[in-house]
Amino acid sequence: MGHRRIQGELLKLGHRVAASTVRRVLKRLQVPPAPQRDTDTSWRRFLHTQAASMSTCDFCHVDCTVTLKRVHVFFVIEVATRYVHILGTTANPDGPWTTRQARNLLMDLGDRADGFRLLIRDRAGQFTASFDAVLADTGIQVVKIPPRCPRANAYAERFVGTVRREVTDRLLIINEHHLRAVLQRYANHYNHRRPHQALQLTPPRPDHPIAEPGCTSIRRRPVLGGMINEYEPAAA
Repeated sequence: MGHRRIQGELLKLGHRVAASTVRRVLKRLQVPPAPQRDTDTSWRRFLHTQAASMSTCDFCHVDCTVTLKRVHVFFVIEVATRYVHILGTTANPDGPWTTRQARNLLMDLGDRADGFRLLIRDRAGQFTASFDAVLADTGIQVVKIPPRCPRANAYAERFVGTVRREVTDRLLIINEHHLRAVLQRYANHYNHRRPHQALQLTPPRPDHPIAEPGCTSIRRRPVLGGMINEYEPAAA
């Protein structure tokens, strides 16, 4: 932003300041003129700016104890609300399978798909041109993270760590059917009951009203055999 642009912005706020004053203040603070300023947008800033219209996806895997199969889980997170969609599980996450899950995502979103412009993904081979094309047909642009930079997909990586710490690392998963049941139950807890720091300690989509102050009767609801607990006011 140049000196005159800053002068104009201040004028809108009711402050009449000469351009020479703006120039003098910027020089004192060692802020160079606009053409010489670093205007590159960092990846962190890009993510924060686009969060309201952005989602991110990734795979995680779980090894089953009875079938001895490695099952891959494909999920998508709506960045602004942290709402997670568990789209599917498979032992063979190839391109056609992943493309079908993209179609399932669009069906899950329904009319809400119009509110998303970007989908962040890594460069894994499961994401083929057909996967990107399905999303592009609805106006969603696929943005690939830089090579070998998992931190660029931080929201998805955080969810993988969370679901492992809270569920899959603490359970013996028998088979793929068992894994799907566990993940769907956990996703319901994650989306509707689990507090999120980024959301001022509220769930992405609360399904129960906040208790009135002074509530003294609390009911505990065990989830996944009591490995996780949910708490709510008990009926009077």
